[in-house]
Amino acid sequence: MELRAHEGRAILVRAGEGRALDPADLALPAALVSALHEWASVARQVSPPPHGDDGPALELITHRGRLLAGRVAALLGTTVRYRDPIGGRTESVDVPRARLAVPPPPVPIGEPTPWATGLTVSLFVAVLVLCVIIALSSGLAEASPWFALGANVLIAAGLAPSLWLSKAVPVWRWVALGATAGLLSAWLALTLALLLG
Repeated sequence: MELRAHEGRAILVRAGEGRALDPADLALPAALVSALHEWASVARQVSPPPHGDDGPALELITHRGRLLAGRVAALLGTTVRYRDPIGGRTESVDVPRARLAVPPPPVPIGEPTPWATGLTVSLFVAVLVLCVIIALSSGLAEASPWFALGANVLIAAGLAPSLWLSKAVPVWRWVALGATAGLLSAWLALTLALLLG
């Protein structure tokens, strides 16, 4: 099989037959057929300079044709000869070998978990959330206990997605732990105050 550009169209010629085939006749993907015809059209419009020096545009056309021949070879599973429309040189483009997957880099052993710092941050956030929830609930409970209950449910529903997503982030997991502990502690304290009060 040989890939050529003929009168602004890409054609494929089977070895020994000499009959030109349109790439679409070989059940190649439409995007590849379009790219082949575009390449052939550009090759027709660009002519080599008279002094014989290949400019960057000509090199680009040659390179693009070689890449397209490689794609055709990969899809057809056979070597494709590529005739350069600029210089007339013919070269064989083999079926590309499957690239070996590059193994991922080894997972570095992370730093040790900073328990002391993390638990300190968690304790600070827990106390802060506890104080805020109790202050908010106490103020709303004076107006109506249902307001206090509704506010607590809204706060918990608003914080839950953020806390759930933060539990996997190294630094923020400590904040999420503290906020969860503070919220649960506030609910426990408010429930005890309601039962005892």
